[in-house]
Amino acid sequence: MQDHGVMMDIYNSLEEILNIEPTVTALGNFDGVHKGHRELIERAVRMSKEMGIKSAVFTFSNHPKNLLTGSLSVKNILYPEDKAKIIERLGIDYLFSIPFNKDMMNMSPEDFTEKLLAEKLNCKAVVAGYNYRFGKAAKGTPLFMKKIGEEKGFGVSIIDPVIVNGQVVSSSLIREFIRDGEMEQCFDFLGRFYSIGGTVVVGNQIGRTIGFPTSNILLDESMVTPAHGVYITYCKYNGTVYPSITNVGLKPTIGDNKKTIETHIFNFNKELYGKKIRVEFVKKTRSEVKFGSVEDLSKQILRDCNTAKEYHMKHPVENRCKRQEDLK
Repeated sequence: MQDHGVMMDIYNSLEEILNIEPTVTALGNFDGVHKGHRELIERAVRMSKEMGIKSAVFTFSNHPKNLLTGSLSVKNILYPEDKAKIIERLGIDYLFSIPFNKDMMNMSPEDFTEKLLAEKLNCKAVVAGYNYRFGKAAKGTPLFMKKIGEEKGFGVSIIDPVIVNGQVVSSSLIREFIRDGEMEQCFDFLGRFYSIGGTVVVGNQIGRTIGFPTSNILLDESMVTPAHGVYITYCKYNGTVYPSITNVGLKPTIGDNKKTIETHIFNFNKELYGKKIRVEFVKKTRSEVKFGSVEDLSKQILRDCNTAKEYHMKHPVENRCKRQEDLK
């Protein structure tokens, strides 16, 4: 971990990058900063210390596929500010978070390697994943980069895939886990709980009337949303983490038909309207069901709460921080 007295410098455009000190630069989308990404970043940090130069991450502030499709076809696993925070905590000196635009899309693999890496970023070494692609039509490969790097005086380290639970760690697989509600798998691949934050808005107040007041947050369309269902969660408000239970879905019994994330925080009585909260998803306990009556629904909610309380008694909030590898 980097000394928190040392701040990471963040560059949000190529124009801002001027006269950079020599770097060891990790390359990738880092959309999730999962265990595979961290292996890559940690290698760059180690190499930079050995070489006595700066460590850097070069990434895009938007997903290249979204520019190509003209839509949010690839949803975020991490908020940009969290991505920067995790990268800084891994010990990086410079974060180059550059928009992927038409110019970048049309840059040849040669220009990407020579003009961007060797000249602009002053790379003396580069670390990339085995499947990293770059340049126009994604024709550039790590082996191509290695060949040009030898001519330009910088080395290229290629990182092998990281395997967890017998599968290659990848952002696309993590998105599938989230969409399928497989939050424990997600944790294993990310090294932390998947979380969604937002401002608490006024819901339909049904929970209040049946004895289970909830905090509703608006869905962030840029983020991957967990599968419909009930989840054991932690809720973070104002720097404190609370045990909670969360429903994601359309509330079919009530006939809302509008997807929401609503969280009931145990032993909590503060008014949260207009306040920001963060919900961390631990485990899905059941899928969404349409009940015959509100009475049947409230009985099931009571059972759901008992299941969540049992979990939280066995896994108190203090243990959560020990399990998380970052974003404590």
